[in-house]
Amino acid sequence: MIHLTTTGARTGRPHRVPLGALDIDGRLVVVASAMGSPKHPAWYHNLRHCPLVTVETATETFEATATLPPDRDELFAEIVAREPGFGDYQARTTRVLPVVELHRT
Repeated sequence: MIHLTTTGARTGRPHRVPLGALDIDGRLVVVASAMGSPKHPAWYHNLRHCPLVTVETATETFEATATLPPDRDELFAEIVAREPGFGDYQARTTRVLPVVELHRT
């Protein structure tokens, strides 16, 4: 579990949200699932506008850049293997759930 702070695309204000995150081979990833909603979550829209974010874990806080990894499908398969609920979320919607990688800056 992490807290991700994004910058509002319209307001420019910080927005902090709790998210489940996974470490996959040293890569910190989150999924913009919105629990299978037909729309992307607001935090995803915000980081597409401004990819500079703040990540808070249980032990540290750091700045990061959010990117869409080119190997999304392989990462998502590993995410579902570890956390099957994400597969259920994908089944609930026609949109492809974005996988976001957070790179420490």
